[in-house]
Amino acid sequence: MAATLYLGTEDGVVKLKESAGSWEAEHSFKGWPVMEVGVSASNPASVVAGTRGDGVWVSEDGGEHWRKPCYGRRGPGKVQCITRDPHNPQRLYAGCEPIDVFVSEDMGESWERLDSIWDHPWVSSVTYVMPTVEPHVRDITVDPGDPNTIYVALQVGYMLKSTDRGATWRLLDQKLDSDVHTIALDPTKTNTVLIATGGHDCRLGRSPGKALYRSEDGGDSWLPMATSFDQEYSIPLVLNPKQPNIVYSALAKGYERLWKRPSGAEGLVIRSEDGGHTWTGLQNGLAEFSQHMAVSLAIDESQPESVYAALSNGDLVGSRDGGDSWAKLGPNVPRVIDIECVRD
Repeated sequence: MAATLYLGTEDGVVKLKESAGSWEAEHSFKGWPVMEVGVSASNPASVVAGTRGDGVWVSEDGGEHWRKPCYGRRGPGKVQCITRDPHNPQRLYAGCEPIDVFVSEDMGESWERLDSIWDHPWVSSVTYVMPTVEPHVRDITVDPGDPNTIYVALQVGYMLKSTDRGATWRLLDQKLDSDVHTIALDPTKTNTVLIATGGHDCRLGRSPGKALYRSEDGGDSWLPMATSFDQEYSIPLVLNPKQPNIVYSALAKGYERLWKRPSGAEGLVIRSEDGGHTWTGLQNGLAEFSQHMAVSLAIDESQPESVYAALSNGDLVGSRDGGDSWAKLGPNVPRVIDIECVRD
């Protein structure tokens, strides 16, 4: 089976298929920025795309054809993240701008808005610094050991946690950065939660760490990770599916608007082999791209030594040895926001 990359880009979904050591690109779905792509591990032909403007689109034939299942009916609109429940591939969660969480039990045919998220008084107080972007949900993660436990990242609004599948929520805001971008759980110890943040509070001098944090009690308490690096901004965070103690992330100095300076993002891909306690910078083949940041990372679940990264300038790079060395992938594509890898 060949590796296939699904890319959520500024202009839809691009599908990259590996063939004889090279990559062929096919623009599968156009018209909207796609913030996140979700591919079923058990059925690689089943793909969902969360668009920033036109809800959730679905393909059941590997991206050949797309449809909006809830067309003309109530559902999410400006989607910032889309999550497939690991316990039920038909169940989707969509996080939106402004802050909203929707759930579908039938692959997007119908949606329920989880109004309960607004029952927490904190949510109405969340603001965002850019006038063109409203407060929003940045990531949703379902506990792989318990479908009732859900974590929601609020952009510059900390995190919410539900243990009753969204009926009630609790704010997680102690000793972590408020700008939570990505949430990852160790499938072998699901109380171990790792997060990547934008370092908002670090730059203001009011957080204990920089970009990355770890909790071993389901988010009740947090410890900073990767504080030896100068960079304090992060987006991607992925765990090796076969050895979840191997973790990859990427760092940058400052946020995106600052990357136009001569030194750029000062980007760095990093790896931990002990669950996030210690980290190593990966520079072999990436040093020439240091002005840019890896905004998304993906691991080939079947061959987890294969790791892929989408850079902020639009380049794609890949590693065949778990990140020890990297090489640029060929195709030119629109700027990538999210990257997912499957084998079909």
